[in-house]
Amino acid sequence: MVIQSPARAQEAGGEPSARQVAGRRWRSARGVVAALLAMAVIAVILAALRPSGSPERLDPTSPKKDGSRALAEILKQHGTPVTVARHAAQAVDQSGSGTVMVVTRSERLTQDDIDRLRGVQGGLLLVEPTTPVLEALAPGVRTGNISFANTADPQCSLQAATLAGTVTLGESQTYETSGNAVSCYQVDREARLVQVQDGPRTVTVLGSSTPLTNQHLAEEGNAALLMNLAGARGSVVWLAPDVPAKGAGAGQESLTDLLPFGVKLFFLELVIAVILVALWRGRRLGPVVAEALPVAVRSAETVEGRARLYRASRARDRAADALRSGARERIVPLLGLPRTSAQDPAAAREIVAAVARRTAQDEAYVGAALYGPEPVDDAGLIALTSVLDDLERQVRQS
Repeated sequence: MVIQSPARAQEAGGEPSARQVAGRRWRSARGVVAALLAMAVIAVILAALRPSGSPERLDPTSPKKDGSRALAEILKQHGTPVTVARHAAQAVDQSGSGTVMVVTRSERLTQDDIDRLRGVQGGLLLVEPTTPVLEALAPGVRTGNISFANTADPQCSLQAATLAGTVTLGESQTYETSGNAVSCYQVDREARLVQVQDGPRTVTVLGSSTPLTNQHLAEEGNAALLMNLAGARGSVVWLAPDVPAKGAGAGQESLTDLLPFGVKLFFLELVIAVILVALWRGRRLGPVVAEALPVAVRSAETVEGRARLYRASRARDRAADALRSGARERIVPLLGLPRTSAQDPAAAREIVAAVARRTAQDEAYVGAALYGPEPVDDAGLIALTSVLDDLERQVRQS
């Protein structure tokens, strides 16, 4: 018997070329490569669209686009003095009940700085505060999601917001509140401007720094909103802290607080891509598909190859079982017995007795040949082959 190979395999001579191997590898890997390229493109686009910040961001003395000098000058022109502090201790010393302290770049504050700010008697305006600052200075206010709605209406009763009207917030942190907090510029029931009363002082939390910058101060009601919030009292103390000394705030920020939003978004994309690739590569297998062998193999070669494997592993027991099983499969139909009885141990006695009657051999001899122990050596295996062939010949001729 010869198993024919497909014409394609014959034309290839049974050995795939390097080009064919490379093609198969590319087809199997192109999905992963495409996913990685898509992630790289998205990361580059996000990096290009996200505005880069400078060390002077929200600095009241900086004339750059992301500085806040314009707001400070407008407050001064309207009779509200602005004092710039570079350290929390300096800001606390210069503040009082008639001041509003504007706190920017709160990620630069250490735990000692936050503890000092707890004693401020005047109002507080926290711009994009970090979680530790929010928990310490704005009780009942918790961070929510990120909003990308550019403009928003007040939708609240806070006079400073209602007088300003619509403002431009851009990318903004939202907040969840409890108690008697006033929530403005809401999106999905989360506010981007919150004002709470903490004992004798008023704490206002603004989730976006966009309205304070020189670039966006003149848009919509941004200038009015900030003047109403920062100029609510007689003077302003603007805390724009310098970068703390190395190790001053060690261990006070968690890893998630230190990671920029773009990095978090990149890792989220990476997790989604890995899940999609796993689902794609781990899809359920379909039914078994029968395929022709890629080369022509003669049946004699298959038998010889399997015999060599048996011999190499010294599996005389399995070789003997294969020989006896094949002999019983061929002999049982000749005896008029059901084919299923050939491999049924319960039918062994009946098969042995029937073979003994047809061949005039002793039942012990027939039983040892069809169901006996394994041969002790290769010579015994060869002898078993001869005995089984002889029994089959005698049954056929009887």
